[in-house]
Parts: sequence; C-alpha cells; structure tokens
Amino acid sequence: MIVLSNIVKTYNKGKIKAVNNVSFEVDKGELFGLIGPDGAGKTSIFRILTTLLLPDGGTASVNGSDVVKDYKSIRANVGYMPGRFSLYPDLSVEENLHFFATMFNTSIKENYSLIKDIYVQLEPFKNRRAGKLSGGMKQKLALCCALIHRPAVLFLDEPTTGVDVVSRKEFWEMLKRLKQQGITILVSTPYMDEAMLCGRIALIQGGEILSIDTPSAIIGEYPKRLFAVQSDNMGRLLNDLRNMEIVKSCHAFGEYHHITFADENENPHNELLYALENGNHRHIEIKEIVPTIEDCFIRLMHNTAISYQ
Repeated sequence: MIVLSNIVKTYNKGKIKAVNNVSFEVDKGELFGLIGPDGAGKTSIFRILTTLLLPDGGTASVNGSDVVKDYKSIRANVGYMPGRFSLYPDLSVEENLHFFATMFNTSIKENYSLIKDIYVQLEPFKNRRAGKLSGGMKQKLALCCALIHRPAVLFLDEPTTGVDVVSRKEFWEMLKRLKQQGITILVSTPYMDEAMLCGRIALIQGGEILSIDTPSAIIGEYPKRLFAVQSDNMGRLLNDLRNMEIVKSCHAFGEYHHITFADENENPHNELLYALENGNHRHIEIKEIVPTIEDCFIRLMHNTAISYQ
C-alpha cells in the first residue's frame, strides 16, 4: 500500500538533508510505526506521501499511485492527521466533521459506522467549538475528520504528542480497531514505548533508517547482556561507569544507568561492584534487564555515528 524507494528531501538549497535515501514498504492492513525523535525526518516523509511536498530524489507510491504524477488520486483516498491540530477552531465539533465529509462528497451518516466508537465520546460536546476542546478530544475529532471519507490509507503524524497518558492509551486502542477494519495505518511517534504497539516499525534518525522489523525482532537482535545500575550519587556514577575499561557502553535511563560489559566471558558483575564500592558509592544495585526499543535505538544510533567517523 505504501512504497518508498530511495526518497531524498533537502532544505535550504540542499544544505540540509532531512530525508536521506529512505526506503521501506507498508503492507495492506498493516499498522506500521515510524519511530524517531524530533528532527529525524518523519514529518517530511509524511508530507511527501500525502503529496504536500515534492521529493528531491527517489520515488514513492500510495495505494499504487505515484506521489508526484497521481497526487489527486492519493488526496482522495488517504486520511491525514498532521502533528499540529489543523481543524477549524471556530467551528463546532459537528460542523468540522460535516465540512470534511462534504469536501469528500460523502456524509457523516454514510460512514458513521467507521467513526462510531470514537464519535460517541465526542457527541456530548458536538456543539462546542473545536478550539475549546481538551487535547484528547481535539485528537479524537481530528481522527474522525481524517476517517470520515473511509480512506484506504491513514497517515498519523505524531498524533499523541502533548496528550495525557490516558488519552494516549485510548488512541492506540482506537487504532487497533481501525486496523481490524482493514485500514492501512502509518503512524509516527517520538515515544519509544508506543513502538511496541505497532506490527512493524522503522527506527529513523537524521533522515536515515536505522532498522526495520517487528519490535520483538529488533529487541531480539540486541547483541549483549544489558544491566541496570544505581547508587546514591547517579551523576558521579555515570561519569565513573563511562571511565571504566570493563564497561563498553553506558547511558542514563531515568533512575538507572543502562550498561553493557566489554567482556562477558569473565565475571564483570562482581568486578564492577568491587570497583564502585572502592569508589565510595553506596546503596549500589546491579541487575540484568531486558532491552527496550529505546536501548536498541541508542545502540543503533551510536553505531551509525561511529561508522561516519
């Protein structure tokens, strides 16, 4: 349903390469995630696929239609929810929905079954201006407007950014139900935990794809045992760990530092504990953990940076 082949997008007269030879495919009915931080190139890719930007190189198609030659066909058959709230704030919930339905020569009644589960939460506020809705309700309204013409492909660019945890969870439950109805969904997010909710993901940084696979497969490729370390002075602990020969990598993760050892054939756990105790660290905790998508992303990003040096 979505095919990108060596897509390139530059800005500032070619000085900034936002998308660098990106290629991937999304199958029909798939929930595919484009995962990466701000500035990784996600929005540029979405705007190319929704025919709002022209690529500077490569080719792309959506539902068999070329993004350059067949832009009118694509616009009629996709739903797009941009990162920023882009509906009409002075129109009511119902007026916004009616407007978008009319734009696609359809009606709310005709496709109500597709948005019913979402719209029932909005119905008590149907006469409220869109600009006066909460973040979660704005999100639901934007999704309804993107779906009202029953698109074959749904593009969601960072739909949960700035939304509370409960609304984020509800939103992903809605996406699961839409996937069951056969809609192909491409969603981007900077939240690594949301990657686990996708069928397949592409990790992207600096306009380049780092890895494409299922979340579990990417985690399964993590090459070393991973440990979480904690002590009474986390700032000094981070510095000390990074200066130890037995430690291969060390990154701060909330209340722990995640590390890998340079040589796992020996017993570095005890050696590390001894070194930290000698370094006047107290309340030391060292435990083996299962890598997360964020751990995998940092490792791939680090390896890419080394390859460029």
